[in-house]
Amino acid sequence: MESVLVVDDERSILELFDYALRINGFRVETASDGNEGLRKFSEGRFDLVITDILLNGTDGRELLQRIRSSDKPRTPVIGVSGTPWLLENNDFDKVLEKPFSIQRLIESVQGLIERGLPAA
Repeated sequence: MESVLVVDDERSILELFDYALRINGFRVETASDGNEGLRKFSEGRFDLVITDILLNGTDGRELLQRIRSSDKPRTPVIGVSGTPWLLENNDFDKVLEKPFSIQRLIESVQGLIERGLPAA
């Protein structure tokens, strides 16, 4: 079962993403700010990270930079934001501009994870 870390400071978003990902077969860990997300990423093993851009503490772009300079730099990261100009010139593997459908989220997660899996 693939593991996803979701980082967002809005509890309702965390709960929605957690539920949607779990019913689609993913193991989910959540973090309510960038610092907690960075700690959980460092301590765990995740197949993908979803992060909001505007977060308390470490923001989503800094979280992405820290992931890219970690010992797990190839972990796919989806950036989520209602402020699309903050997503320009980025290194995210996928960008989702709010609002978007849960179906689009699930398809994006599945696509990135499948792309990262070695060929059988």
